[in-house]
Amino acid sequence: MAQLCTYVSVRFDDGAVADFFDAQVDQGRKPAQFARIWVHTHPGNSAQPSGTDEETFARCFGSSDWALMFILARGGNAYARLRFSAGPGGEIPVPVRIDYSRPFPASDCAAWEAEYARCVMPEDPWWSVEDSPTAEATSEMPGPSDGGFDMRRGFHDSGTIPAPWEDEFDAEVRF
Repeated sequence: MAQLCTYVSVRFDDGAVADFFDAQVDQGRKPAQFARIWVHTHPGNSAQPSGTDEETFARCFGSSDWALMFILARGGNAYARLRFSAGPGGEIPVPVRIDYSRPFPASDCAAWEAEYARCVMPEDPWWSVEDSPTAEATSEMPGPSDGGFDMRRGFHDSGTIPAPWEDEFDAEVRF
């Protein structure tokens, strides 16, 4: 799904979300069958939900009879919570254990990497929305072979996407 991402935030393209919902409904699914589970990542080691996570979970999933929020931190920690409105309603933490040693039939790292490259556009948090990079502007961003994102390993080598302001800052500021 098309999205703009910084190191710590994501902004989904509204049209892409609508297209996804339309495609699912066209396949005979109801939102209750495809819009209950929210999986996302956090940079660093903390998988605890942020205030933004809590607001998003309440806003986007609050009207469903049950929903699950799952967070995987880059450092390997994970968090999951099931929220339900049936009966008196409530929330319960869900224990999480991830076993990376076992492949699963739906894993297709090459397809995931291609979708990531096609849909996830880096956005520098210091640029205005009007100045955000487009697909054309980010086509030269680092990929798996030159120090960027790899679905199997996450960020590696340099671990960051270079930002023009960093070079400018380094050139102008001397301590």
